[in-house]
Amino acid sequence: MEFEEYKELLERARSQLPESVFKTERFEMPIVRSIIVGNKTIIKKFNELCKTINRDPKHLMKYFAKELGTHGELQGTDAVFQGKFSNIMINKKFERYVQDFVLCHECGKPDTKIIREGRTDILKCEACGARRAIEKIR
Repeated sequence: MEFEEYKELLERARSQLPESVFKTERFEMPIVRSIIVGNKTIIKKFNELCKTINRDPKHLMKYFAKELGTHGELQGTDAVFQGKFSNIMINKKFERYVQDFVLCHECGKPDTKIIREGRTDILKCEACGARRAIEKIR
């Protein structure tokens, strides 16, 4: 293969990638703000948090409920969980969620989405094209 032919193929492949791939800014992990009121823990601005990581609030709610071993529900823009959980614990669980369900395991970018193929959930990276099966949250 000649160099010019290779260069054309490379340019064609590059033109098919989304613009977000070429951004050089780093992903900053959002900090979860939670408060304890009585016997409940409230995560403030939960919907905004989900928009930041580009995930469905129901998916993140299921994850938190499973990891905290409690019941949770959305109330307006906040998430309310039964029980008292420290802000440190909530942030550690959130960091784990981002590692497992948001960041690409090949390139490390957050440009991923969860797609369903048959009975399997797949984390597909829009930046590098990597695909990886992820565990289903029950």
